[in-house]
Amino acid sequence: MSLLCLRRLPVVFFLGLVAAPLPATLASERPVNIVMEDQFRHRCETGTMQGDVVVLVYAGRHGAEASLDLGRKLHTHFHPTAAGAVAEEWSTQPVIGLAGWPADVRLPDVRVIPVACVPEVPRPLHAVARNRLRKESPVVSVWLDFEDVMRQSFGMVPDEPNVVILDTRGVSQGVLSGHVDDLEFRELVAAINGLRSQALPTIRTASAQTPIPPVR
Repeated sequence: MSLLCLRRLPVVFFLGLVAAPLPATLASERPVNIVMEDQFRHRCETGTMQGDVVVLVYAGRHGAEASLDLGRKLHTHFHPTAAGAVAEEWSTQPVIGLAGWPADVRLPDVRVIPVACVPEVPRPLHAVARNRLRKESPVVSVWLDFEDVMRQSFGMVPDEPNVVILDTRGVSQGVLSGHVDDLEFRELVAAINGLRSQALPTIRTASAQTPIPPVR
């Protein structure tokens, strides 16, 4: 498995987010706004999710099943009541807490977003792809990457799960590609929780946000 930070930083910067402040090279990066539609033709964008950690799990067609499995595992880890929820409520379960988080401050959520990368589907067949995905996932939203946004913006191993994490400001913190074993899953969870914890000073000093140009 390869771990690629977007500035080609050492792996320790990604996995060390639990205890360490953000490296200056990452902290200076601008937020991104990834815009797509899901299988219901709803407009979806990460720019509306600032304040939460966004985890986009994506793959090409042959890696879709493993990618969805990883996405489900991440979602149920951070939202454990989702395991027993009906499909309509699966995506809206409460996020687990953080040790020492102030009771009067909103807790950052973890938004796990499945993305189906299908740039090979020609435009006349987009409706067919949406219909098929609605049958496979009639309730849970899956973003459709017809324009090859994820590969071009973050890189991709086509037949394996790929994960990109946006911190609570919408800044990309790294890309994880390949099979995720138990140890690596725990490290990934720790990194996500580290980003949630680091949001506290930002939340307390936040001012009005400026619009973020979309990534298409």
